[in-house]
Amino acid sequence: MSGKWDVGAVLLDMDGTLLDTERVYFDSLVAALTTHGYTDDAVTLCQAMVGLPGPECEALLHARYGADFPLAEVSRAFVSNRDEILGAGLPLKSGAIELLDALRAAECPMAIVTSSSLRTADAHLKLAGIRHRFETLLTCDDVARGKPSPDLYLLAASRFGLKPEVCVAVEDSNHGVAAAHAAGAITIMVPDMATPTEESRARCAAVVPNLVAVLEILRERGTLTRNRQQPSLRAKRSNP
Repeated sequence: MSGKWDVGAVLLDMDGTLLDTERVYFDSLVAALTTHGYTDDAVTLCQAMVGLPGPECEALLHARYGADFPLAEVSRAFVSNRDEILGAGLPLKSGAIELLDALRAAECPMAIVTSSSLRTADAHLKLAGIRHRFETLLTCDDVARGKPSPDLYLLAASRFGLKPEVCVAVEDSNHGVAAAHAAGAITIMVPDMATPTEESRARCAAVVPNLVAVLEILRERGTLTRNRQQPSLRAKRSNP
């Protein structure tokens, strides 16, 4: 995409994009599987789950290890591992604060669009110290189909009274890119654990190394201008 962008809102994925959580999830699940004796293809399988909502991850586990897979026990071990790691704090991705500050200064509407549940998203954003920055938070609890379905991004655009084509979506995973592109959003990928596929690269307006580069692109394309025209409808608050 060349020229200036007419952007009404910026839609941000959470895990692996704003929050440095994907490695935490990955390590926690691999450890939980290993503890229960599931070592065959565990790393490859967990890599395939990056960017997917919980139910789809569970389906992959059952498909690989069979109907007798002890999901409840492994899930408890995963949560225990995850919480132990997160107890030391939840770091932000490089450039996150700079990007959020610039969007706020430009009065650019923004939202979180995540495959996580509302409970998890709310807790993790608070742990990272940025929950107060978002009035609009869209999670897997808001739609019947999570990413890579476009439903979350379509819903996010509608909350602002906008067409998806005037929204910039920032994603880190191939599944997230598929969702944003299918919705029609201008998609920027900042790869985290998932290497971008050729298909993902073709779907993106840009593939960049970090959120600092995302901010540079938005400035170059004229998106971040103070006192910019606002959408005709204000976004609805997703939760108190």
